[in-house]
Amino acid sequence: MPDYSNLSVLIVDPNQGMRASLHNMLSMLYITKVDDAVSAGTAIRQLSKKSYDVILCEYDLGNASGDSGQDGQQLLEDLRNNKVIAQWTIFIMLTSEGVYGRVIGAAELLPTDYILKPFTVETLSQRFGRAIERRAIFLPVYQQISQGKVKEAVSACLAAEIAQPRYATDFAKLRAELLQSTGQTAAAELAYASVLQTKQVGWAQLGQARCMHLLKRHSEAQAALENLIAGNPKFMAAYDLLAKVHRVQGNDTGAKHVLQDAIAISPNMVGRLRNLGEVALATGDVDGAEKAYKQVVAKAKYSEFRDPEDHLNLVRTLVSKGDANGAAGVVRDLERSLRSSPNVDVCRAFCSALVQELNGNAEAAVTELSAALAALGDARVSNALKLSLAQSLMANQMDEQASTLFSALTRDAASGVTDAQVVALCEKAGRADMAERFGKKVDSEVDAMVRMAAEKSRSGDLRGAVAVMQEALRRRPDNTGLWTVAATAMLRQITDLGWDGPLAAQAAGLLKRIREINPGHPLLAGLIAQYQAARQKYNVAPPATAAPQSAAQAQPAPVESR
Repeated sequence: MPDYSNLSVLIVDPNQGMRASLHNMLSMLYITKVDDAVSAGTAIRQLSKKSYDVILCEYDLGNASGDSGQDGQQLLEDLRNNKVIAQWTIFIMLTSEGVYGRVIGAAELLPTDYILKPFTVETLSQRFGRAIERRAIFLPVYQQISQGKVKEAVSACLAAEIAQPRYATDFAKLRAELLQSTGQTAAAELAYASVLQTKQVGWAQLGQARCMHLLKRHSEAQAALENLIAGNPKFMAAYDLLAKVHRVQGNDTGAKHVLQDAIAISPNMVGRLRNLGEVALATGDVDGAEKAYKQVVAKAKYSEFRDPEDHLNLVRTLVSKGDANGAAGVVRDLERSLRSSPNVDVCRAFCSALVQELNGNAEAAVTELSAALAALGDARVSNALKLSLAQSLMANQMDEQASTLFSALTRDAASGVTDAQVVALCEKAGRADMAERFGKKVDSEVDAMVRMAAEKSRSGDLRGAVAVMQEALRRRPDNTGLWTVAATAMLRQITDLGWDGPLAAQAAGLLKRIREINPGHPLLAGLIAQYQAARQKYNVAPPATAAPQSAAQAQPAPVESR
């Protein structure tokens, strides 16, 4: 029997007899570095202090005494989403045959392996051997990824596809995921397509659809995902992406139905239930949102990574249906069950403000909103919460505070909140005055950006000038006056500093938009000539997808900040 004496193992099982049996089996494999955890909570605390080579986890943790009612799947979801365990950690789920049939049918988080109980030490040894062999082959790449050497990891995957034919498909999958994660979406799509030429595998179909979505080819992504689900109705990740694709196309109702179908198959994923609550609320299905958010709060109750925003979302839902008593009860549960922290304090105060507002206590609502703002500086909460808080500030006539929060969100490209969205929210709330003031403020800021870009360009900081203009375009994408200024800055950088494919695509997109809006624009012909001259200077062929007569006819890339 192989010697696994160097391995460290964490057993996660509430049953003392099972833990003792596993200890005996591990000792027969010469494994002595073994620790125990009786619940998901104790496992996470152990793993936060110490890493293990192998985690042996019982699926059914619900009988644990103490602080955990999570099952093994929910524990793995927490460990993966919060990056508690390394990519190379071996996670083996232990389960009975009856439970296995239910779990594997909708397997989502892909543990390293499943072992059906009862099992022998020989079975355990075989599974260890298989997992350790695979880990040894992938470990160099995983270590490069952990060190931030993604480019080297991509090259290593490509080489391993040839050197390790048994794992060629797995390395191709990892390479495509790395390309996508670093923004090389077109290259990632080609990698997935290459796999699909030889074999129709679900993960490659999903990856290709995700690339289509990121490249804003949403209708193609939708068709691909619907085809994937039709052929493999238990490929759960496809449902999540399809719901996202529906939402970006403005079809919240379609997204809700997709998520409901997914939850009917696999009901325990907290993240999916959160998404269903959000989309149900967006479609006006308050009862559906209440049901989803109540499940989220209940299922996350025993998680070490409880999010107080779950309680806030449930309070928002109950307030929207006028249930003041129910909302107040959720606030009390939040106060009892979560220790004070900036995140908790923001959510508690915001929840209380919503309840006070529903009860007509305007002064108390303002006091609680002020408390939420005071805690916000040290908190790490979602941008959706901040946007909702800003709307409540505006509704309670706290205009200055609302405007400050709106501005902070729109200046942060990562927030996803646009100036146009804020103006629309103000107008929808009947605050045309605030919408006008905010719009004028943004216009003033954009004008200042244009002047800053001109100064940077005069001083020779061409990349700095382009970066500022890209931010101006993000803030005011439909300001036609910015298009020629931005295109001029981009083409100057390309001409003087060297060819930049994504930047050239963005410039081409701007030229195309100018041509569509005003084909007689006095600067258009000169900008097109400059674009073509840059292509000739750097010997860059036109895009393979078309043979445009001018740069303005080239297929554009989305205008976005780099």
